[in-house]
Amino acid sequence: MIVKPHARPASPFTHTALCALVAALLGAGLAAPLGAAPAPQAQAVATPAGANAPADAAAEQPVPEPTYVIPLKDIGATTTIKLHGVDGSRTLPFNIRSDEVVTHARVKLRYTYSPALLPDLSQLNVLVNDEVAGTIELPRETAGRPQQHTVEIPPELITDFNRLRLQLIGHYTMECEDPLHSSLWTTVSNLSTLEMTVTPIGLVNDLAILPRPFFDRRDMHPLEVPIVFGATPDNGTLEAAGVVSSWLGALAGYRKATFPASVADLPQSGHAIVLAIGSAMADTLGLPAASGPTLTVLPNPNDPNGKLLVLSGRDAGEVKVAATALATASQTLTGPSASVGNLAEQAPRQPYDAPRWVRSDRPTTFGELIAAQEDLNVTGYNPETINLDLRVPPDLFGWHAKPVPVDLKYRYTPQPTSVNSSLLVSVSDQYLQSMPLLPIERLVNPEVWQSRVQDEMLPLRADVDIPLDKVLGRSQLQLRYMYDYIKQGECRDIIIDNTRGAIEPESTIDISAYPHFMAMPDLRAFEQLGFPFTRLADLAETAVVLPNNAGAAEYSAYLALMGHVGEATGYPATRVTVARADQVDSVSDKDLLVIASGDQPLLKNWVQSLPASVSASGKRFKTSDVVYRSLGWRNPDPRLNAAPANGEIAYASTGASAIYAGFESPLQSGRSVVLVAASEPAQLNVALDALFGGEGYERPIQGSLAVIRDKQVDPLVAEHSYYLGQLDFLKRLYWQVSPTLERFPLAAFLFSLLLLVVLAGLLGRGIRRLVRGREPRG
Repeated sequence: MIVKPHARPASPFTHTALCALVAALLGAGLAAPLGAAPAPQAQAVATPAGANAPADAAAEQPVPEPTYVIPLKDIGATTTIKLHGVDGSRTLPFNIRSDEVVTHARVKLRYTYSPALLPDLSQLNVLVNDEVAGTIELPRETAGRPQQHTVEIPPELITDFNRLRLQLIGHYTMECEDPLHSSLWTTVSNLSTLEMTVTPIGLVNDLAILPRPFFDRRDMHPLEVPIVFGATPDNGTLEAAGVVSSWLGALAGYRKATFPASVADLPQSGHAIVLAIGSAMADTLGLPAASGPTLTVLPNPNDPNGKLLVLSGRDAGEVKVAATALATASQTLTGPSASVGNLAEQAPRQPYDAPRWVRSDRPTTFGELIAAQEDLNVTGYNPETINLDLRVPPDLFGWHAKPVPVDLKYRYTPQPTSVNSSLLVSVSDQYLQSMPLLPIERLVNPEVWQSRVQDEMLPLRADVDIPLDKVLGRSQLQLRYMYDYIKQGECRDIIIDNTRGAIEPESTIDISAYPHFMAMPDLRAFEQLGFPFTRLADLAETAVVLPNNAGAAEYSAYLALMGHVGEATGYPATRVTVARADQVDSVSDKDLLVIASGDQPLLKNWVQSLPASVSASGKRFKTSDVVYRSLGWRNPDPRLNAAPANGEIAYASTGASAIYAGFESPLQSGRSVVLVAASEPAQLNVALDALFGGEGYERPIQGSLAVIRDKQVDPLVAEHSYYLGQLDFLKRLYWQVSPTLERFPLAAFLFSLLLLVVLAGLLGRGIRRLVRGREPRG
């Protein structure tokens, strides 16, 4: 969804007050256009007995069409919401953009509840920011069957950051009851929707509010920001645009970020970013010709509610200076316009130092991997799982290596007595280990903790080992506190929900012992973390190669790919190089990200290196046994993951398809090429959608060649033709001879004996030199 722009004068009211005012105006009929006839007054109508009369005249007004329809699965309910017990609840966050005010909101729930619930004592509450928005009765006659119900949310309850809570109040008997009895349940589908109608409010023309409105962290929707070039862009201007799109991609995070490109064509509505050299578009924008690197925010001439951010300069170099200032120092900018007089060059990035990656040169603390320390704290008997996103360099070599050590420091509230309370550790939903949460009676000083348990948590420490292959690329470390609920007996059970748990931010994960060595090509590494280009977060060793006749489709694909790598690293691509196909020799010393569509002469020159080609004239694919393999797990020995080509097919077709192909650069050994190609420019979107993934995409992009048709991704070949990184001599030697040693045990024995003799000889030589060095000289 395109981010909706609004540029009316800034309001002095607070967000909540403005919500209430707009809602009141709409309800009173005062929101009609100036000069319109007053709305007719509602007249009392006799209602037959038994009919449902409207509560008031407002109920007869048509419900406005929602601006946003958000499934609950998009705001945190990844699975069906299950509410248990006498007071079970689930809270989901949702936010409102700073340039929008909610005028109407509702929740459409799809739910089922237990037949055992007493209708007079049980209900399902919908709360927003801890205020009750509506209550749903649970009659016995519809129990056990799927139901639907709409709850209207008063707009005045909604602020910038909000909490939607679904609460089950459940009882199954009038006598003494078990507060966690199995019959006390309600399930809510995560396909239930939150629907909101919004009205724009104005933002000032001030660089101080950046990155708003082009990116608003409150916005839960995919980010789409048009980028407009004042004239056909040269390589320098495209590099500047790549800096901007990678910066916005880093800000957008989990949201899909796309950047439709155009030349001298402002969008008819919404926000956009404009890159202009000299006097390009000066008349359209009402700006003087640039006299240096300049950033300006102004209204969109086509939409009074839209904003334009204009990056201008006398040449492409100055536009890139403005883009770099935006990406690296936007927090310092103020006023409607700023001329950049001096911008010190950023220090070169070091390999693998991307801000969002787990450090490979030292232990990384959990505090470095979370947005806020509060995310490591939980409360309740059955709290939410603590999740830490891990981005681990995909080229770590874990063959015959020890697991990744995690020094886990945690605290919990000891219970007076329990049997099965524990802290569970998983990685990407795969269980690894559990630590018991001992009760007070089993602690060393139970008398001391009996008096302190109400105020303090017991600090503990545990060593957790994680196999390296489970965390390479993207993964999620999951920590879940599970407290045992002890039955007290009939009429004595009562929930005292004072349990707490916390993971210390000083806990660490350490991957520094692993060497960087990886079999290439590997498209899975590119899909997950933009590797190998993101080895340097600023893309200093990367060149993007575009067709000589590139147009809007190729520009858009390039910008989306820069947004992808920005999201992967958390840093803008300030040193990326852009070249055209006929200039590729000038960037032969770099890793190449090649974008192609239609018939490209460059690909014809590289036909011996390419595992596939797609063009308007025909298609060619290599094939292998990888199509018959299970692709859910990778062996730590990369040689066992290879599936070299053993067939080939070529055909002509008008059907749409796109490919990702990885191979060693034909221009320089050890350098990598990732090709993103489609049979025609419009089909590049097929490749981009597969890269972003999401609903409907069952398989990732992996191997060395993958073909995309609609939402179907098929790896065709997994060839390993070269390696990145290096191993020490003994590790490399052992790895290379290990297949022979495993097949011939006698050879393994002789090799080990020879190795011992060599090591003994080297040790003896060293000792003799040491002794000679200490002998007195005559």
